Amino acid sequence: MAKNRDLYITEVALRDGSHAIGHQYTVEQVMSVARSLDQAGVPYIEVAHGDGLGGSSEQYGRSRTNEMSLIEAAASVCTDTKIAVLLIPGIGTKNELKEAAELGAKMARVATHVTEADVSPQHIQLAKELGLETVGFLMMSHMAPVNKLVEQAKLMESYGADTVYVVDSAGAFLPNEVRERIKALRLSLSINIGFHAHNNLSLAMANTLVAIEEGATRIDGSVRCLGAGAGNTQTEVLVAILDRMGINSGIDLYEMMDLAENIVAPILPKPQEITRDSLVMGYAGVYSSFLLHAQRAAKHFDLDARDILIELGKRKVVGGQEDMILDVAAEIANKQKSLKV
Repeated sequence: MAKNRDLYITEVALRDGSHAIGHQYTVEQVMSVARSLDQAGVPYIEVAHGDGLGGSSEQYGRSRTNEMSLIEAAASVCTDTKIAVLLIPGIGTKNELKEAAELGAKMARVATHVTEADVSPQHIQLAKELGLETVGFLMMSHMAPVNKLVEQAKLMESYGADTVYVVDSAGAFLPNEVRERIKALRLSLSINIGFHAHNNLSLAMANTLVAIEEGATRIDGSVRCLGAGAGNTQTEVLVAILDRMGINSGIDLYEMMDLAENIVAPILPKPQEITRDSLVMGYAGVYSSFLLHAQRAAKHFDLDARDILIELGKRKVVGGQEDMILDVAAEIANKQKSLKV
């Protein structure tokens, strides 16, 4: 791994991108993508079910392949790149984290809702005991004011996290909001600061560049924009922009372009773009992984998915409350039916 990088990019297509393909990754696909990312010099690859370790379920979506097999496969083809896993306390367990570490994971990203960092200490501390680089991942960061975000980030720092991320799970942030939050964390923390964007308002790249400008040195991207909702900051584009800016990512641009074009594009069921539903998610501040669930519920109840997503936003539903999607859809359908009577 290059030692003179100005920042470190984590490729999340093999975790966040799992949402976009209904968690249907095969071992062969993961090995092919991971091998190419390693050759390109990407320092970290996140591999797991879209909702992290233990996410394969009726509520979150069943994986085609056991995630431990995917983690092991990715680790087996990487020479320099480190494998990262996501764990959401309450979904993933300490036993699954131990198993992932045994299979080759080198980084644990412990994710909580932005106001619930206090559920993460046992998982962060276990990750440290296992010798893993440890990240605190504050999801839905747009839902907390700056002072609350700082408070929660400091908790994760006190538990032993090496890095704390501002996570724009809904793709709802505007650039000035990202600037304010990253600056506040930089002034308050002594550890690394990271940023994870979604592109639902077409601002993932702009927000990422603002985060870097304000001192974030751990950045997430997804090759070919393969991620939940409208996808994440597009990795190969980010590498090109950083190169133009004179910022060294340590990643080979041509290798990333070829990977995006030849290996990842065929995996996508359709090109990643900002559709009306993903746009509404950013507008309403709804968790990006809710998209396919809301679309399925809309089809089942003969509704407009946008109505479901707007209502979920009003109710401030967060990750882990996927069961609410069907409840909300049923309520909307009943109201519409009663108005027709």
